[in-house]
Amino acid sequence: MSRSDTERATFAGGCFWCVEAPLQELTGVRAVTSGYAGGETENPTYEEVCSGTTGHAEVVQVEYDPSAVSYEELLEVLFTVHDPTQLNRQGPDVGTQYRSAIFYHDDEQRESAEAFVEELEAAGIYDDPVVTEIEPLEEFYEAEDYHQDYYAKNPNDSYCTFHAEPKIKKVREKFATKTR
Repeated sequence: MSRSDTERATFAGGCFWCVEAPLQELTGVRAVTSGYAGGETENPTYEEVCSGTTGHAEVVQVEYDPSAVSYEELLEVLFTVHDPTQLNRQGPDVGTQYRSAIFYHDDEQRESAEAFVEELEAAGIYDDPVVTEIEPLEEFYEAEDYHQDYYAKNPNDSYCTFHAEPKIKKVREKFATKTR
């Protein structure tokens, strides 16, 4: 399969390490790149994003084969590994850089994301309202090299063990037929 047979999706759901690793488990996912989106500063650094002054969220950009995994399935995994009712935080990570967001690449993704969130709300799955932002991807900035494949490179890191590992296990259990 050539690169032209792939699509991209960009999601924010807290720390990018905790979203990157579970998405990498899925069959059809070619690459997951940690980065920053949704802010005003060009080429922000991790330190700048963490300061909360750039407006960026920590995001992952997923390159995937839509014949093997659908955009809707990616959304389902995203909403399995983070709490979309927490405003500007996920677990111990607090700040707008940890917000829940879907950065759509085209109208089809926007419509799918809006419909997905509407279905969640209608089903009453969460006690609190979903606060996930749905906005166009203006620019994606790749994070520093040491953030890429962080869990795979640092499986014994205490943050990963406590936060990323349970999310990976949840994806392996809930999406067993769709994982590698």
